[in-house]
Amino acid sequence: MKTFRLFTAAVAATLALALPLAAEDHPNAIHVHDAYARAMGGVGKSGAVFFMMHNMTETDDRLVDARADVAELVQLHTHKDMGDGVMKMMHVPEGFALPAGEMHELARGGDHVMLLGLTRDLANGDSFPLTLVFENAGEVVVDVTVDNDRKPASGMGMGNGHGAMKGMNHGG
Repeated sequence: MKTFRLFTAAVAATLALALPLAAEDHPNAIHVHDAYARAMGGVGKSGAVFFMMHNMTETDDRLVDARADVAELVQLHTHKDMGDGVMKMMHVPEGFALPAGEMHELARGGDHVMLLGLTRDLANGDSFPLTLVFENAGEVVVDVTVDNDRKPASGMGMGNGHGAMKGMNHGG
């Protein structure tokens, strides 16, 4: 019985020490996971950023803007079916809703952060800061890693990125 009490005390002490460390890993109410970018060419061309965001609060929020110094223009974009077999990529000025306790994925073929007019080459392994602006949570800065070889997780078959998508109209 004494061994069990010692074991229980050791587990409790370990948890008490580990919880503050875990909180430091996610100091914000909005958690952003698996942020990566793909470039469709070099300087002057475009790229996109994808990630999963999770609203850890009890208040609905909305991603309303994004900023990065690797592009002349950074916008929130999505794809819309135009009804004629053509998907149109378009700016979403109202941003993306992120309900309380929910997750929202920015993924190839869907919602994403568009990088227009790259100011530098984005080679595999490079990284850069991306500032995400939320209505309630404010600014969240994430480190984005460039992974031009990454395949879509959903098996969408988009070739080597949405720069190569057939039937894609990039409108404003």
